[in-house]
Amino acid sequence: MTAGPEESPAAGRDTRHGPLIITAFGLYARGEQNWLSVASVVRLMGDLGVEPPAVRSSVSRLKRRGVLESVRHDGAAGYALASSVLETLAEGDVRIFERVRAVADDGWVVVVFSVPESERQKRHELRAALTRLGFGTAAPGAWIAPGNLAGETRRTLERLGLAGYVDLFTGEHLAFGDLRSKVRRWWDLDELTALYADFLRRYRPVLERTEAAGASPQEAFREYVPMLTQWRRLPYRDPGLPLSLLPPGWNGVGAGELFGELNARLGARAREHALAVIHGER
Repeated sequence: MTAGPEESPAAGRDTRHGPLIITAFGLYARGEQNWLSVASVVRLMGDLGVEPPAVRSSVSRLKRRGVLESVRHDGAAGYALASSVLETLAEGDVRIFERVRAVADDGWVVVVFSVPESERQKRHELRAALTRLGFGTAAPGAWIAPGNLAGETRRTLERLGLAGYVDLFTGEHLAFGDLRSKVRRWWDLDELTALYADFLRRYRPVLERTEAAGASPQEAFREYVPMLTQWRRLPYRDPGLPLSLLPPGWNGVGAGELFGELNARLGARAREHALAVIHGER
Protein backbone atom coordinates (compact mmCIF):
# COMPACT_ATOMS: atom_id res chain seq x y z
CA MET A 1 0.00 0.00 0.00
CA THR A 2 1.39 3.34 -0.96
CA ALA A 3 1.53 6.71 0.55
CA GLY A 4 -1.35 7.30 -1.72
CA PRO A 5 -3.33 10.46 -2.31
CA GLU A 6 -3.49 12.41 0.93
CA GLU A 7 -5.73 15.16 2.12
CA SER A 8 -4.44 18.71 1.69
CA PRO A 9 -4.15 20.79 4.87
CA ALA A 10 -6.58 23.33 3.41
CA ALA A 11 -9.34 20.80 2.81
CA GLY A 12 -10.99 21.10 6.23
CA ARG A 13 -10.62 20.50 9.93
CA ASP A 14 -11.09 16.71 9.70
CA THR A 15 -8.56 16.14 6.91
CA ARG A 16 -6.54 13.82 9.17
CA HIS A 17 -9.27 11.22 8.73
CA GLY A 18 -8.82 10.81 4.96
CA PRO A 19 -5.46 9.02 5.27
CA LEU A 20 -6.93 6.65 7.89
CA ILE A 21 -9.77 5.76 5.51
CA ILE A 22 -7.32 5.14 2.66
CA THR A 23 -5.23 2.89 4.92
CA ALA A 24 -8.31 0.89 5.93
CA PHE A 25 -9.39 0.44 2.31
CA GLY A 26 -5.88 -0.56 1.28
CA LEU A 27 -5.66 -3.13 4.05
CA TYR A 28 -9.14 -4.64 4.02
CA ALA A 29 -11.23 -3.69 0.97
CA ARG A 30 -8.95 -5.25 -1.63
CA GLY A 31 -9.55 -8.71 -0.22
CA GLU A 32 -13.29 -8.09 -0.19
CA GLN A 33 -13.76 -7.57 -3.95
CA ASN A 34 -12.54 -3.98 -3.51
CA TRP A 35 -15.65 -2.93 -1.62
CA LEU A 36 -16.70 -1.88 1.86
CA SER A 37 -20.25 -1.04 2.88
CA VAL A 38 -21.07 2.40 4.24
CA ALA A 39 -21.97 0.81 7.56
CA SER A 40 -18.66 -1.05 7.89
CA VAL A 41 -16.60 2.06 7.04
CA VAL A 42 -18.46 4.04 9.72
CA ARG A 43 -17.98 1.21 12.25
CA LEU A 44 -14.30 0.78 11.52
CA MET A 45 -13.59 4.49 11.73
CA GLY A 46 -15.67 4.64 14.91
CA ASP A 47 -13.25 2.15 16.44
CA LEU A 48 -10.52 4.70 15.66
CA GLY A 49 -12.42 7.48 17.41
CA VAL A 50 -13.80 9.17 14.28
CA GLU A 51 -17.40 10.36 14.53
CA PRO A 52 -19.83 9.40 11.70
CA PRO A 53 -20.25 12.99 10.37
CA ALA A 54 -16.46 13.32 10.04
CA VAL A 55 -16.29 9.94 8.27
CA ARG A 56 -18.96 10.97 5.76
CA SER A 57 -17.27 14.34 5.17
CA SER A 58 -13.89 12.72 4.50
CA VAL A 59 -15.42 10.05 2.25
CA SER A 60 -17.20 12.75 0.24
CA ARG A 61 -13.89 14.53 -0.31
CA LEU A 62 -12.19 11.29 -1.36
CA LYS A 63 -15.00 10.66 -3.84
CA ARG A 64 -14.66 14.18 -5.31
CA ARG A 65 -10.93 13.58 -5.75
CA GLY A 66 -11.52 10.30 -7.56
CA VAL A 67 -10.02 8.11 -4.83
CA LEU A 68 -13.27 6.34 -3.89
CA GLU A 69 -16.30 5.47 -5.99
CA SER A 70 -19.87 4.79 -4.83
CA VAL A 71 -20.82 1.17 -5.58
CA ARG A 72 -23.81 -0.94 -4.49
CA HIS A 73 -23.48 -4.67 -3.77
CA ASP A 74 -26.64 -6.72 -3.35
CA GLY A 75 -28.58 -3.54 -2.70
CA ALA A 76 -26.18 -2.25 -0.02
CA ALA A 77 -24.48 1.12 -0.44
CA GLY A 78 -20.72 1.19 -0.25
CA TYR A 79 -17.46 2.38 -1.71
CA ALA A 80 -14.66 1.00 -3.88
CA LEU A 81 -11.17 2.26 -4.62
CA ALA A 82 -10.72 3.72 -8.09
CA SER A 83 -8.72 1.50 -10.45
CA SER A 84 -5.84 3.99 -10.66
CA VAL A 85 -5.60 4.02 -6.86
CA LEU A 86 -5.52 0.22 -6.78
CA GLU A 87 -2.46 0.31 -9.06
CA THR A 88 -0.76 2.84 -6.82
CA LEU A 89 -1.46 0.80 -3.70
CA ALA A 90 -0.13 -2.37 -5.30
CA GLU A 91 3.14 -0.59 -6.09
CA GLY A 92 3.26 0.79 -2.56
CA ASP A 93 2.89 -2.66 -0.98
CA VAL A 94 6.38 -3.55 -2.19
CA ARG A 95 8.03 -0.39 -0.89
CA ILE A 96 6.29 -0.48 2.49
CA PHE A 97 6.34 -4.20 3.32
CA GLU A 98 9.25 -5.53 1.22
CA ARG A 99 11.61 -2.60 1.18
CA VAL A 100 15.26 -3.21 0.28
CA ARG A 101 17.86 -0.59 1.24
CA ALA A 102 20.28 0.43 -1.50
CA VAL A 103 23.98 -0.32 -1.34
CA ALA A 104 26.82 1.64 -2.89
CA ASP A 105 27.11 -0.78 -5.82
CA ASP A 106 23.55 0.06 -6.91
CA GLY A 107 24.78 3.40 -8.24
CA TRP A 108 22.28 6.13 -9.07
CA VAL A 109 19.29 6.82 -11.26
CA VAL A 110 19.04 10.37 -12.61
CA VAL A 111 15.95 11.96 -14.11
CA VAL A 112 16.49 14.98 -16.37
CA PHE A 113 13.37 16.75 -17.51
CA SER A 114 12.24 19.76 -19.49
CA VAL A 115 8.59 20.77 -19.51
CA PRO A 116 7.30 23.65 -21.68
CA GLU A 117 5.96 26.68 -19.84
CA SER A 118 2.60 26.03 -21.48
CA GLU A 119 2.40 22.74 -19.57
CA ARG A 120 3.21 23.95 -16.08
CA GLN A 121 0.72 21.50 -14.57
CA LYS A 122 2.75 18.61 -16.00
CA ARG A 123 5.86 20.07 -14.39
CA HIS A 124 4.05 20.12 -11.06
CA GLU A 125 2.85 16.52 -11.54
CA LEU A 126 6.36 15.39 -12.46
CA ARG A 127 7.97 17.01 -9.44
CA ALA A 128 5.28 15.58 -7.17
CA ALA A 129 5.80 12.08 -8.62
CA LEU A 130 9.58 12.25 -8.16
CA THR A 131 9.17 13.52 -4.60
CA ARG A 132 6.88 10.59 -3.79
CA LEU A 133 9.45 8.22 -5.24
CA GLY A 134 12.06 9.66 -2.87
CA PHE A 135 14.19 11.59 -5.37
CA GLY A 136 16.47 14.39 -4.25
CA THR A 137 17.29 17.48 -6.30
CA ALA A 138 20.85 17.47 -7.58
CA ALA A 139 20.33 20.55 -9.80
CA PRO A 140 17.40 22.38 -11.44
CA GLY A 141 15.74 19.85 -13.73
CA ALA A 142 18.01 17.01 -12.55
CA TRP A 143 16.71 14.69 -9.82
CA ILE A 144 18.59 11.75 -8.31
CA ALA A 145 17.82 8.57 -6.36
CA PRO A 146 19.53 5.27 -5.54
CA GLY A 147 19.87 3.08 -8.61
CA ASN A 148 17.67 0.29 -7.26
CA LEU A 149 14.68 2.60 -7.80
CA ALA A 150 15.21 2.80 -11.58
CA GLY A 151 12.60 0.19 -12.48
CA GLU A 152 9.95 1.61 -10.15
CA THR A 153 10.67 5.11 -11.46
CA ARG A 154 10.23 4.05 -15.07
CA ARG A 155 6.96 2.23 -14.36
CA THR A 156 5.55 5.11 -12.34
CA LEU A 157 6.36 7.78 -14.93
CA GLU A 158 4.88 5.63 -17.69
CA ARG A 159 1.72 4.98 -15.67
CA LEU A 160 1.26 8.68 -14.99
CA GLY A 161 1.78 9.65 -18.65
CA LEU A 162 4.92 11.64 -17.83
CA ALA A 163 7.56 9.57 -19.64
CA GLY A 164 7.60 11.90 -22.67
CA TYR A 165 9.04 14.74 -20.59
CA VAL A 166 12.05 12.97 -19.10
CA ASP A 167 15.30 11.19 -19.82
CA LEU A 168 16.32 8.46 -17.40
CA PHE A 169 19.97 7.58 -16.74
CA THR A 170 21.77 5.18 -14.41
CA GLY A 171 25.43 5.33 -13.44
CA GLU A 172 28.07 5.98 -10.79
CA HIS A 173 29.26 9.12 -9.04
CA LEU A 174 32.80 9.51 -10.40
CA ALA A 175 33.83 13.00 -9.21
CA PHE A 176 34.02 15.58 -7.63
CA GLY A 177 33.64 16.33 -3.92
CA ASP A 178 32.48 14.35 -0.92
CA LEU A 179 29.40 12.31 -1.79
CA ARG A 180 28.13 12.22 1.79
CA SER A 181 28.08 16.02 1.88
CA LYS A 182 26.25 16.13 -1.42
CA VAL A 183 23.63 13.68 -0.15
CA ARG A 184 22.89 16.09 2.72
CA ARG A 185 22.22 18.82 0.14
CA TRP A 186 20.11 16.63 -2.14
CA TRP A 187 17.90 15.29 0.69
CA ASP A 188 16.68 16.93 3.89
CA LEU A 189 18.17 14.36 6.26
CA ASP A 190 17.40 16.50 9.31
CA GLU A 191 13.70 16.39 8.47
CA LEU A 192 13.84 12.63 7.91
CA THR A 193 15.63 12.16 11.22
CA ALA A 194 12.88 14.13 12.98
CA LEU A 195 10.12 12.11 11.28
CA TYR A 196 11.73 8.83 12.31
CA ALA A 197 12.27 10.13 15.84
CA ASP A 198 8.57 10.97 16.09
CA PHE A 199 7.61 7.48 14.91
CA LEU A 200 9.94 5.88 17.44
CA ARG A 201 8.65 8.10 20.25
CA ARG A 202 5.03 7.29 19.50
CA TYR A 203 5.25 3.58 18.85
CA ARG A 204 7.99 2.13 21.04
CA PRO A 205 5.56 2.32 23.99
CA VAL A 206 2.94 0.50 21.90
CA LEU A 207 5.34 -2.37 21.24
CA GLU A 208 6.36 -2.52 24.90
CA ARG A 209 2.74 -2.50 26.04
CA THR A 210 1.58 -5.19 23.64
CA GLU A 211 4.61 -7.35 24.42
CA ALA A 212 3.79 -7.17 28.12
CA ALA A 213 0.01 -7.50 28.05
CA GLY A 214 -0.93 -8.58 24.53
CA ALA A 215 -3.72 -6.95 22.55
CA SER A 216 -7.25 -8.00 21.69
CA PRO A 217 -8.21 -7.86 17.98
CA GLN A 218 -10.01 -4.55 18.54
CA GLU A 219 -7.09 -3.07 20.46
CA ALA A 220 -4.68 -4.26 17.77
CA PHE A 221 -6.85 -2.59 15.12
CA ARG A 222 -6.90 0.69 17.04
CA GLU A 223 -3.10 0.72 17.22
CA TYR A 224 -2.26 -0.78 13.85
CA VAL A 225 -4.20 1.38 11.40
CA PRO A 226 -2.94 4.74 12.76
CA MET A 227 0.58 3.31 13.00
CA LEU A 228 0.57 2.18 9.38
CA THR A 229 -0.97 5.49 8.31
CA GLN A 230 1.95 7.35 9.85
CA TRP A 231 4.56 4.89 8.62
CA ARG A 232 3.42 4.54 5.00
CA ARG A 233 4.59 8.05 4.11
CA LEU A 234 8.13 7.49 5.34
CA PRO A 235 9.41 4.98 2.76
CA TYR A 236 8.52 7.60 0.15
CA ARG A 237 10.26 10.49 1.88
CA ASP A 238 13.32 8.31 2.45
CA PRO A 239 14.52 6.52 -0.70
CA GLY A 240 16.55 3.97 1.26
CA LEU A 241 19.98 5.52 0.77
CA PRO A 242 23.05 3.37 1.42
CA LEU A 243 23.99 3.41 5.10
CA SER A 244 27.55 4.37 4.14
CA LEU A 245 26.22 7.77 3.03
CA LEU A 246 24.05 8.43 6.09
CA PRO A 247 24.96 9.81 9.52
CA PRO A 248 26.28 7.25 12.02
CA GLY A 249 23.51 5.58 13.99
CA TRP A 250 20.85 6.61 11.45
CA ASN A 251 17.55 6.29 13.30
CA GLY A 252 15.70 5.22 10.16
CA VAL A 253 17.12 1.73 10.74
CA GLY A 254 15.64 1.48 14.22
CA ALA A 255 12.33 2.90 13.01
CA GLY A 256 12.18 0.30 10.24
CA GLU A 257 12.85 -2.49 12.71
CA LEU A 258 10.13 -1.14 15.00
CA PHE A 259 7.66 -1.03 12.12
CA GLY A 260 8.49 -4.64 11.25
CA GLU A 261 7.90 -5.80 14.83
CA LEU A 262 4.60 -3.89 15.10
CA ASN A 263 3.44 -5.20 11.75
CA ALA A 264 4.19 -8.77 12.82
CA ARG A 265 2.63 -8.36 16.28
CA LEU A 266 -0.52 -6.39 15.38
CA GLY A 267 -1.30 -6.90 11.70
CA ALA A 268 -3.05 -10.27 11.83
CA ARG A 269 -5.04 -9.44 14.98
CA ALA A 270 -6.13 -6.12 13.51
CA ARG A 271 -7.32 -7.90 10.36
CA GLU A 272 -9.30 -10.33 12.51
CA HIS A 273 -11.25 -7.45 14.00
CA ALA A 274 -11.70 -5.60 10.71
CA LEU A 275 -13.08 -8.65 8.90
CA ALA A 276 -15.45 -9.40 11.78
CA VAL A 277 -16.85 -5.86 11.43
CA ILE A 278 -17.00 -6.06 7.62
CA HIS A 279 -18.88 -9.39 7.77
CA GLY A 280 -21.27 -8.18 10.45
CA GLU A 281 -19.92 -10.46 13.19
CA ARG A 282 -19.17 -7.55 15.58
